[in-house]
Amino acid sequence: VQLQASGGGLVQAGGSLRLSCAASTRAFSSYAVGWFRQAPGKEREFVAVITPTDGITDYADSVKGRFTMSRDNVKNTVFLQMNSLKSEDTAVYLCALGSVPTRSLGRYRYWGQGTQVTVSS
Repeated sequence: VQLQASGGGLVQAGGSLRLSCAASTRAFSSYAVGWFRQAPGKEREFVAVITPTDGITDYADSVKGRFTMSRDNVKNTVFLQMNSLKSEDTAVYLCALGSVPTRSLGRYRYWGQGTQVTVSS
């Protein structure tokens, strides 16, 4: 299974970006998908997760109300709409597939390479 994240870039504080994560597996709709991020010198942290088919989401407190995750199981793609971006959102954002929707990164089986998001203040 391959995951390709895209949509990152440089944006000013208060701006928006929309990340995408495309998966190569035909079984995409059976997987929960998580977004995680890792800033330089920091541990990888949970951002958001979405359930396989009913689209239930969970967000880290730091992004709740600003980020929205969605998925399109026909296109095998998930999205992360990021609004009101802050400098502390700067990180590499990675998507991952897992059998259960969880905040625990150790429970995810497949990981993409990530896309860089840089927010200037």
